Amino acid sequence: MKTESFNSNATKKPRLLAILGSPNKDGLNAKMLSICTKAAEHAGWQVDTVDLYSKNIAFCKGCDACMKLHTCAFAEKDDMAEIIELLRACDMVALAAPIYWANVPGVVKNLFDRLRGVAMEETVTFPKALLSGKKYLFFTSCNTASPFAEIFGQTGGIKRAVHEFFKTAGIKCNGTFICTNAKKQKDVPEKLKQKISHYWEKQ
Repeated sequence: MKTESFNSNATKKPRLLAILGSPNKDGLNAKMLSICTKAAEHAGWQVDTVDLYSKNIAFCKGCDACMKLHTCAFAEKDDMAEIIELLRACDMVALAAPIYWANVPGVVKNLFDRLRGVAMEETVTFPKALLSGKKYLFFTSCNTASPFAEIFGQTGGIKRAVHEFFKTAGIKCNGTFICTNAKKQKDVPEKLKQKISHYWEKQ
């Protein structure tokens, strides 16, 4: 009797991990991320969402145990185990976070700290990336109007901080979306909405 093999990967949807790093659930960053996730689902992606401000994520203890374990030694004691599992399973990360002092909010920085051993392995020379093959999208907002947000380093500072983590992990940037003059914006500008949606039309 002839049997046929079934490749489960043939019908497997690509996975997007959407991370909200803003305390404002109805703010511009949340809205940009929502536009992204809806477009991703329409394009056939499976979407997993993590709201960092609703998660229990303790501060990194700086114990360095993660560098031997390749995971956080305390991940099972809070919500990091779930986030680590989702990060490893995804094909792309979409991170949305506002600009605080030309950098990411503390909750995002703490996430990066807790993911150190998941993202990289120390060697005698340069760090070895442990999450290669994935991509990331970054969404952010700044109260400063353009071009002053760029001139005074607000947008450049946060992009460097975010890129440093993902680059070290081996995750390549596939797009950055910035909403400047945010304080005067009641909604995501139409051109930016179109830019986000258009990205997924090409996927």
